[in-house]
Amino acid sequence: QVQLVESGGGLVQAGGSLRLSCTASGGIFSNYSMGWFRLSPVKEREFVAAISSSGSTANYAPPVRGRFTISRDNAKNTLYLQMNSLNTEDTAVYYCGARGGPETDYYLLLREYDYWGRGTQVTVSS
Repeated sequence: QVQLVESGGGLVQAGGSLRLSCTASGGIFSNYSMGWFRLSPVKEREFVAAISSSGSTANYAPPVRGRFTISRDNAKNTLYLQMNSLNTEDTAVYYCGARGGPETDYYLLLREYDYWGRGTQVTVSS
């Protein structure tokens, strides 16, 4: 079973940047497709970005496309989310999820993920 721990959240001004990390243990990280989701007080948990187990393919939700970049380092068992040009609507708790899958597949739906971290808070001030 995979354990996931997110880090890197915090308070940032609008227009600023943050990089989130998600460190995995207890499994073979390179076997898992990964994703980032977020939960805010005004929205249900929503998809942010996903990446295949090999890192060769990725997808983004329209609100973050062009501002966020998902990546992974399989040697370090770590998933990243680089967030640039942050705005107040990005304020949320960010969660990483994991599931097994083919090397080039990524997953966009909450229910497709088997493992979750506890989340890290991102707050963007205006």
